[in-house]
Amino acid sequence: MTAALHRLVYEPLVRRALEEDLGRAGDITTDSVVDAVHRTAARVVARSAGTIAGLPIAAAAFATMDGTVEVTALAADGSAVAAGEGLLAVYGPTRAVLSAERVALNFLGRLGGIATATRTIVDAVAGTGVAVTCTRKTTPGWRALEKYAVRCGGGANHRFGLDDAVLIKDNHIAVVGGVTEAIERAKSRAGHLVKVEVEVDTLEQMEEALACGVDAVLLDNMTTDDLRRAVAMAGGRVVLEASGGITPDRAAEVAATGVDVVSLGWLTHSAPALDVGLDVG
Repeated sequence: MTAALHRLVYEPLVRRALEEDLGRAGDITTDSVVDAVHRTAARVVARSAGTIAGLPIAAAAFATMDGTVEVTALAADGSAVAAGEGLLAVYGPTRAVLSAERVALNFLGRLGGIATATRTIVDAVAGTGVAVTCTRKTTPGWRALEKYAVRCGGGANHRFGLDDAVLIKDNHIAVVGGVTEAIERAKSRAGHLVKVEVEVDTLEQMEEALACGVDAVLLDNMTTDDLRRAVAMAGGRVVLEASGGITPDRAAEVAATGVDVVSLGWLTHSAPALDVGLDVG
């Protein structure tokens, strides 16, 4: 079971989203059409099948709009749902329910889409022992939420930011003039708890990285044959991560080479939103 996000992580985002939508004058449509005393029962439902993420965040949108709105979860984050299945039961002042609707659905649709995409890849590589991870290609301000959605889909997280692991990339190598120099500089400055990973484009760079004793090697945009060769060269000495150009169609092929991790920016930058809606009555 995926550990829930603490409300302090998402409540500021929910509040800002509501402020953005309400603008300077509030929901002038709902306020002019619906009586202030009117109350309603509604359900948030999945319009298409998928994996759910973000139910507490969607619930927070309604509760932030009006603390008297009652929200009951009908499903759980990380669960698979069918089209038409209920996700949340909502009851309270109609104005609050309708004014918070779009913000709640935006969070739920975006995060559910990421969870669903992740589950697709996890299922595709099932039985290989390969971990499916995301990258830092996330929506600004939403990283913690989107990485949570990846976990809801059965995936794992890569580093959360620039401060929790060393990942030497091609531009670092170009600036200092070589793989060995970059690794030696990083290892001399990193703390004893900080792991060092280096990105390589060729098997020659891979051999150089292995000689330096790094913790992990990112195999960037390599062919399937070169991935197999890299696995043989490593002999289990380091964690091998395949990244770059890994699509849902190619994930199983890459996993079969024997790498330890496949990382896909696609999970967070291109996953289609899960179709969800609010039905009143």
